[in-house]
Amino acid sequence: MKAETEVEPRPSGRAASNLRVRRVFLVFVGLAAVLLIVEHRLHVLGYLPWLILLACPLMHVFMHRGHGHKGKHTPTEDQGNHDA
Repeated sequence: MKAETEVEPRPSGRAASNLRVRRVFLVFVGLAAVLLIVEHRLHVLGYLPWLILLACPLMHVFMHRGHGHKGKHTPTEDQGNHDA
């Protein structure tokens, strides 16, 4: 625990500047995304069904890590997983 009289150090000028740059960058990216969606709505909506179909195999690969089962499982762990 800290005593009430202790003062936490303030971030240096460089750290505060980095935080400010990050915030400005995020605002810029957000505005760019909104403008792209608003101005090119028909183009984005035209690709939406294909993006959903593409999401299925990508989720399968990244969430299940493929079907190779290359993980480091011992035989007892694999047997325990089949019971559940």
